[in-house]
Amino acid sequence: MSAPHRPVGDRFRRYRSGRGGGEQVTVPPAEFTSYYGRPILKPPVWKWDIAAYLFTGGLAAGSSLLAAGGQLTGRPALRRAGRVTSLAAVTASAYFLVNDLGRPARFHHMLRVAKPTSPMSVGTWILTVFGPAAGVAAVAEAAPWLPERGVLGVGRRLLPAAGRAAGLVAAATAPALATYTGVLLADTAVPSWHEAYPELPTIFAGSALASGAGVGLLAAPCAQAGPARRLAVAGAALELWGAHRVETRLGLLSEPYRTGVPGRLLRAGRALTAAGVLGALVGRRSRLLSGLSGAALLAASVATRFGIFHGGVASARDPKYTVVPQRARVDRRAAQG
Repeated sequence: MSAPHRPVGDRFRRYRSGRGGGEQVTVPPAEFTSYYGRPILKPPVWKWDIAAYLFTGGLAAGSSLLAAGGQLTGRPALRRAGRVTSLAAVTASAYFLVNDLGRPARFHHMLRVAKPTSPMSVGTWILTVFGPAAGVAAVAEAAPWLPERGVLGVGRRLLPAAGRAAGLVAAATAPALATYTGVLLADTAVPSWHEAYPELPTIFAGSALASGAGVGLLAAPCAQAGPARRLAVAGAALELWGAHRVETRLGLLSEPYRTGVPGRLLRAGRALTAAGVLGALVGRRSRLLSGLSGAALLAASVATRFGIFHGGVASARDPKYTVVPQRARVDRRAAQG
């Protein structure tokens, strides 16, 4: 084990036992280096499409919850906007995932097994359940456009009931869809993701709720947007609390979330979330202000997801985020022993 990381100019002493008693050796402070300046961890090979996948998956989950709220409270505009957006978002999410995998067959191969200890395996099955349910619910919105007679007339009569059931199935699966990506990131060896395992699912849940609320504020009349406003408040509270924690609780590993591109993205996400919630509450009767608030919440969700993504990648590229926390843990164990 190499010498613990010490500030420049600091000196410490090491004692080595021998026949003649203890020999005092003064060791100069060790500067932090890695082999040839190369990263200790291999940085994630994921590119922007996985960050987009994180956003669209959360948007699909939040929109399905919005649709279920509109369905259960008799708000058709809210239900319709949530169902259509949910289908569009989960379709985009599947595209981004398959694009990262390289071949569509790889997604199919992952369905050969169900491994509860693997977040990727669990996530694949969540998408497999959620996607068709969201699809049926969205298609059911086209029932009024179908003719009343013939084969299509049968569909016109059956689709509304099928859509109600499918919408509830999608909403029941939505919390798992919204949070499993946070578990997936925390399950890696990437330092700033792994150490933030309690907060990432909370951040992603809040971001999903806020993005779903944004859809409702954009698409529904003010008279029907009550559930969207409540969803915005709940989502913003979770997202802001989680983002604050990852920027303050992790010690050195919080640094990638505060600096550079990730820091700018997360600060923008906080500002947009606060503006979106404030506008949603103040603009209860203003269609324009509600729409602007919805757009701010959607933009905040994008900024937050991309900020978390880039923060983890930055922590994997710099070896100090791997070595210094390890040395600190060794020092703590030595002190306790």
